[in-house]
Amino acid sequence: MKHCLIVDDSRVVRTVARRILEDLSYCVAEAEDGMTGLRACREKMPDLIFLDWNLPHMMGLEFIKSVRGQQEGGHPVILFSATERDPDEVASAFAAGANELVMKPFDGNLMRAKLESVGVAIPSDQRLSA
Repeated sequence: MKHCLIVDDSRVVRTVARRILEDLSYCVAEAEDGMTGLRACREKMPDLIFLDWNLPHMMGLEFIKSVRGQQEGGHPVILFSATERDPDEVASAFAAGANELVMKPFDGNLMRAKLESVGVAIPSDQRLSA
């Protein structure tokens, strides 16, 4: 089973993302801030990181750079989520190694579409119908 780490300071967002990702056959862990998320990555690098852009103690950009700088840090797909689309922040995130942007609020269909767009295999019974 693939492993996902959700890094978001909102318990509600973590709960919604967890339900969606568990439905997509991910084993999910959570972190409420960037420092906790980095510790989790050092213990076990996930296959997927769902990352809030605005975090306490560490912004999403710093988190992405830190993960990508670790051994195995090139491995996880990083989806970063935000409530606003600042073109400079989006460009910085992609330049640092983020794979895709997920705008809040999101739902299961959007999450599946974003994962498919970056080449993540979705179980056939969970794929979007064309």
